[in-house]
Amino acid sequence: MTASQTPSTAEELRGAGLRVTAARVALLDTVRAGDHLGVEALASGVRDRVGHISLQAVYEALHALTAAGLVRRIEPAGSPARFEGRVGDNHHHLVCRNCGAIKDVDCAVGHPPCLHPVDDAGYLVDEADVTFWGLCPACRPDAG
Repeated sequence: MTASQTPSTAEELRGAGLRVTAARVALLDTVRAGDHLGVEALASGVRDRVGHISLQAVYEALHALTAAGLVRRIEPAGSPARFEGRVGDNHHHLVCRNCGAIKDVDCAVGHPPCLHPVDDAGYLVDEADVTFWGLCPACRPDAG
């Protein structure tokens, strides 16, 4: 494979040490095509691609994909878990308090961790997880 070629979803799964199944391929593709989707929406997307799949199978596949570093799980306060395909960087999230929309925002510094605690208490900090809360453009009082 040349540097200009990108690996297929199946090759990525194999490279992560995961068994390639139609459901895993469909799930990873659905996560990457979506925008911070929850489990129900992901299950629906997988069903559209491969037919029936149980919710339990979706949870198990998401766990495997997350553990392998192919998917990132985020859990904004008061919201069910959401999943995204943007991994391997130290980006953060903007969350709308009204409608729950989530958008990615790049780290201010650009490399992990982009923030450092005042006192690290002896921890070796390698990531900062920041959530910015507010109102999205559609929910702002001045929208409209």
